[in-house]
Amino acid sequence: MNYWDYIRVEQLLALQGGIGDDESKLTNDEVVFITVHQVYELWFKLALREIVQARNVFHQNPVPDVQLSAAVRSFKRIVTIFEQAASHFKVVETLTTRDYLEFRDQLIPASGFQSAQVREVEVMLGLEDATRVPLGKQKSFLEALKGEGGKPSSALVRVQKRMSDRPTLKEAVYEWLTRTPIYGGSHSEQGTIDFLRAFLNAHKKDAEARMHLAMTAAGSVVDADEIRARYEREMAAAEAFLFAEDDPAADVETKRKRRDVRAAAVFLESYRELPRLAWAREVIDCLLELEQAIIIWRQRHARMVERVIGRRVGTGGSSGVDYLDETALRYRVFNDLWGVRALLLRAPILPPVEHEEAYRFRVEDKSP
Repeated sequence: MNYWDYIRVEQLLALQGGIGDDESKLTNDEVVFITVHQVYELWFKLALREIVQARNVFHQNPVPDVQLSAAVRSFKRIVTIFEQAASHFKVVETLTTRDYLEFRDQLIPASGFQSAQVREVEVMLGLEDATRVPLGKQKSFLEALKGEGGKPSSALVRVQKRMSDRPTLKEAVYEWLTRTPIYGGSHSEQGTIDFLRAFLNAHKKDAEARMHLAMTAAGSVVDADEIRARYEREMAAAEAFLFAEDDPAADVETKRKRRDVRAAAVFLESYRELPRLAWAREVIDCLLELEQAIIIWRQRHARMVERVIGRRVGTGGSSGVDYLDETALRYRVFNDLWGVRALLLRAPILPPVEHEEAYRFRVEDKSP
């Protein structure tokens, strides 16, 4: 075995020919554009493998504790992949506007939206269809992946196959979180409710103390009644969020699952020092880091496009930069885990953990 055969160097270097499949007829600028996007697709391939592997860990019941570190490792690799992908936009920015315009019209009506693997990443993470930003009047994002005349394309087939591969990472992780043992060695609804009540009581006392401080602080430019009203809304919102009453349209079972997920996230974040909670809390933190890396990649993409071509209509007919900015703003998968961050408390005012011994390592005493 040798290097060039193992990674198929000759085949790889023959793929930058563009539409005519003849690289010698292309400018360096177009080859740069093609190469960077091909590299992106390879990064997306690696990210998808890691998402699926992590999903498979959490799709077990119970999830073996010893496998949580492997899932965290996958999440951290995905973070690194998207950080590297974001940095590659600097290479595209070596093209001037005039350089890119020389070959841009040849791409119409192609669009980066047609990257099947980006859509696969979104699907496997668990992005909901209702969240998606439409390119135009399509009823589904799948319409943009159809071939000429509405025929099935390789991209459409790939995404549809991925959509049938359930559960998503979000579904698997959330199901795992609903089984979190709160206030004891096993999960119970009463334990969850008791914890939430104790936590909300501590949250209310903290909010009232901050409200009093804000109202009595010298030089405040906000009316006392307005300050009080804001803190009262904050306390009411905290209870509605934790008991999943913030979406009146949700059915009872959906609310129960959301409540359990949010309670678990608060519990794991609040008592992360307890040994048996450490890796579980790391999972939550890495999921947010992962989504943050993807959001930053989307934002970086928008700024690159704006810098090179401004706010022109996209080659696929989209609103261009406006579309990219909106996806970066709206696309969130782990909303519940983000929402919990607004409610967390300082360690000294947290309610005591009941049955704390259940969350410590067990050491068997074999002494005679």
